Amino acid sequence: MPSSYTIKDQEALHFVTFTVHQWVDVFTRNDYVEIIIESMNYCQKAKGLKVHAWVIMSNHCHFILSSAKEPLSDIIRDFKKFTAKKIVEEIQNNERESRKKWLLWLFQKNGQIWFWEKGYHGIEIFSQKLFASKVNYIHFNPVKAGIVEKEEEYLNSSCGEYYGVRKSKIILATD
Repeated sequence: MPSSYTIKDQEALHFVTFTVHQWVDVFTRNDYVEIIIESMNYCQKAKGLKVHAWVIMSNHCHFILSSAKEPLSDIIRDFKKFTAKKIVEEIQNNERESRKKWLLWLFQKNGQIWFWEKGYHGIEIFSQKLFASKVNYIHFNPVKAGIVEKEEEYLNSSCGEYYGVRKSKIILATD
């Protein structure tokens, strides 16, 4: 059985992926995307999280993260726990959610919430070349998926700010 990724250097930059359980397309609804955005911004203000690049796709998210305040692994753990609970609550309360019964069945197991797949597939970024490669991967994800023709057109990404087109919805680290 493969072991999950462990962050060794808690202050280093890390490329991480958070995948929705069963790869369900939850983030096609803006209500659920906003929970991710608000939670990331909260973690930055309250916990010292730094977001260097990001994209929220329909069923997964990619981030380049670091932290100089709290251990990065603790922030990720708390972020995933909070957003899982909050998104499931939002699904329960969303009268317009046509998939409500199915989603709640899928995301709850034995009274426990199972929104995110285990782990976060982290990669420590140890060079500028690797950083640039991961930023490009993040920003081209919506193009590769056929959602947009140009990476800067995708709204749930840091690409617009990188290209000077629009301000990022998640505060980007300046260092």
